[in-house]
Amino acid sequence: MSKLSFDGVDVLIYDPVSSNRTATRSAMYSLGFRKTETVSTLEAFIEAVQSNPPDIAMCEAQGAAEELCTVIQQLRQGAAGHNPFIVIIVTAWEKNTTLINRVVSSGADDLLLRPFSTALLGQRIEAHVDRRKGFVITTEYVGPDRRRDGGRADNVELFEPPNSLKMKAKDRLSGDAIARKLDAELKVAREKLTTEKLRRDSFQVCVLWRPLQDQPLLAGQAPPDLIKLQLLGKAIETRAKDGEFASAVEWCQSVLASAEGLVAGVDRNASMHLLGHAALSLHQVFYPEKSPDDQLTEIDAAVEAIRSRDQQALAS
Repeated sequence: MSKLSFDGVDVLIYDPVSSNRTATRSAMYSLGFRKTETVSTLEAFIEAVQSNPPDIAMCEAQGAAEELCTVIQQLRQGAAGHNPFIVIIVTAWEKNTTLINRVVSSGADDLLLRPFSTALLGQRIEAHVDRRKGFVITTEYVGPDRRRDGGRADNVELFEPPNSLKMKAKDRLSGDAIARKLDAELKVAREKLTTEKLRRDSFQVCVLWRPLQDQPLLAGQAPPDLIKLQLLGKAIETRAKDGEFASAVEWCQSVLASAEGLVAGVDRNASMHLLGHAALSLHQVFYPEKSPDDQLTEIDAAVEAIRSRDQQALAS
């Protein structure tokens, strides 16, 4: 660990238990961290991340794992702070499949079981300085690439997230140099996050619309796929307002209006036709290079893959 210098690294420790906070802070101090803030509530954690993003966050999951992972997921999606790419290590006392899956799905960098040694903590931190995993962006997930089969084909592009922990601990840049470098990298990364989320979410709207054509819809009721489609439509509308894709806002509003018409039972055929037209037009905004035939081919292939996966899950 001697090649790294942690004295200028900003650390945020969230843990509702005072003794745990003290133990974690002591371990970080032993590793050379000198700029440490501790908080005891998730609300305080969110406020700290928004007001002064740390370079690394240590977060305790025990007792509120679901809530913590939701906060991490929102952070990674760009909705809970200026820097969605801070290094996040989740700690927990109990190892179980549910917790592991939830932490992995949240986009956290690491899960560390208590009690842990200072040496093990140091090794994990060093890995996130020197060998941090590339990030992926999908509809459901933004975070480190978790794929085990590195050779399988996938259209998910890896990118290197801004890493202020590395800038301070290894590169040892000056304060001004770090601020300039981090700002420049964050600008590029946040633009990539926004664009890729819009592209993938618009595709998902189409994937959700296609099966709805064959589903019986009762007035006053909304199946899960329609609810999810509405949530995605609202999320796309919010993101598109702040970027270069303002033309997508109108199509989002058409998607939402037609979905509301389906729920209200207003002329199913007309509402479904409008939904399909709006969904494909929204998708076209973010994929202008694709022809209508290419659009439908890719959408139907994705729908069929989902059905096949669901059938295999039921069979097993």
